[in-house]
Amino acid sequence: MRETLGDSTIAATHVVTAAGYFRSYSVVGLLAVVGVLFVAVAFGAGRLLRPVVPTPEKLLTYECGVDPVGEGWAHTQVRYYVYAFLYVIFAVDSVFLFPWATVFAARGYGATTLVEMFIFLGFLAVGLLYAYKKGVLAWT
Repeated sequence: MRETLGDSTIAATHVVTAAGYFRSYSVVGLLAVVGVLFVAVAFGAGRLLRPVVPTPEKLLTYECGVDPVGEGWAHTQVRYYVYAFLYVIFAVDSVFLFPWATVFAARGYGATTLVEMFIFLGFLAVGLLYAYKKGVLAWT
């Protein structure tokens, strides 16, 4: 910003000091401390106000209203985890596609972002092809 006063020109500058910089982060820190104190007070009040009357029935393991019978070990098939993992991979892929489409539309970034995204999609395709070749995607 320049102002002209007669023969001389005055240049106004904006000086950012370290104190001003850290003051803006002190608000975030204060909010974090208040949040932690709020949670600590809520848990402390709950612990002080609740009745503590342990009985043998209360000390039993509770599972959906059914008394536990047998051992607590259950076998789960791995394929459910594999499908969940594949879903997470492709969900993350879609999360990266939306910002990419925004940057791709910006002037001057078209070719670079197009190449980067095809490399990214290539890695995903290779992973999907590997999972298909290993038979992971076959539901039996």
